[in-house]
Amino acid sequence: MSDKSVRNLAHLQNSASTARVLNLLRIAKKRSDEPDYLAHPFFRNVVLNKAIILKHRLRRDELELFTDGRQTATKVIIPIDGGDLKLGGRAVFVDQTGYEAQMEAMFGDTWLAETDDQLMLELLDQLPSLDPFLLREHLKRHGRFPARCYFDVSDADVARMIRFVESEIQKLIDLAFSGGDTRREGSGSRLVKKILSITVDEDTEPLRLTLRLDKRDYQEGVFCWKGFLYYKWTLNETLPNIERVLNSIALARPRGPMDAEAKLYLEKSRDSLRRSIRMICETAQRSLAFYDRAFDSLIDGQPQAFRDFLLSAPAMFTDLGERLGAVNHIVSFWNFRFPQGRLPVVGVEELMDIFNDFECSLSFQEVRGGYVRMA
Repeated sequence: MSDKSVRNLAHLQNSASTARVLNLLRIAKKRSDEPDYLAHPFFRNVVLNKAIILKHRLRRDELELFTDGRQTATKVIIPIDGGDLKLGGRAVFVDQTGYEAQMEAMFGDTWLAETDDQLMLELLDQLPSLDPFLLREHLKRHGRFPARCYFDVSDADVARMIRFVESEIQKLIDLAFSGGDTRREGSGSRLVKKILSITVDEDTEPLRLTLRLDKRDYQEGVFCWKGFLYYKWTLNETLPNIERVLNSIALARPRGPMDAEAKLYLEKSRDSLRRSIRMICETAQRSLAFYDRAFDSLIDGQPQAFRDFLLSAPAMFTDLGERLGAVNHIVSFWNFRFPQGRLPVVGVEELMDIFNDFECSLSFQEVRGGYVRMA
């Protein structure tokens, strides 16, 4: 398969959002000599463990590769040369028509015996996004425990998050480094970058002591802390676009003749989507309010309460990640298909397919302690 995303792997690596891309090649280059990486790989197949995996909005000519009407798929890209991404790579969608034959062609006859790797790709395909906090909890619920390095926020997202996170935790920085010089130009940003990358060194030691955590629990606690900051930032970035998309959905009228059944479905679906999206955003805000109260307790001199919250709250990531991932899928796909400022011009069947995909992405069922999308 050859397309724009494959031909521009170098650009993808530098600018992709965490929720869209799992860049195993980049992780291998940075972490391949670490014991945890060597002991707990994401995939057993060494070639697959250097793949670039992304959530991809299907184009018109790609929809025929699937029989379930999906609008988004999980793409696995194997770079031709890991040292020069401009050369592109080979790609396949998980569960596309001819999927097993494609995987055998890429990985050889041993692929059919690699049941652990097959299941791992199935688990990735179940998710609406690849954000590391949702991904880690989803894999834990299925007994999968890859090395911690696979769950970092991308450099591109860290750069976009810096100012937001600085404003969120400035009171804590002031508390932990009282009398210090963290307000020097750039010092706050450097500290936030270390927090977002879970770097444990002398610069973050005052924070660890303030939280009263040993180094092992500090890494786990800060990972969870980073998750709540990531979701707050994600919601903050998404909210300004949601109302415009909801209004556009309300105004969307398909061109051409439309029978009574299609008209009824579109009207009911239109109202249902708008209610569901607003409800999800309100639920996410209420969930994040628990974090805000726990953080306030830390500022008020109760680090134990904040620490206990961080170490016990990762289960919330499944709920937050699933729902915010679904809303982000709707917002990004609608903006991609219908650019801002243009009223949607679309056929009846396509609009019904889009609405059906959105409804499926917003429908969840609790199963075996986790969440799966209902088809």
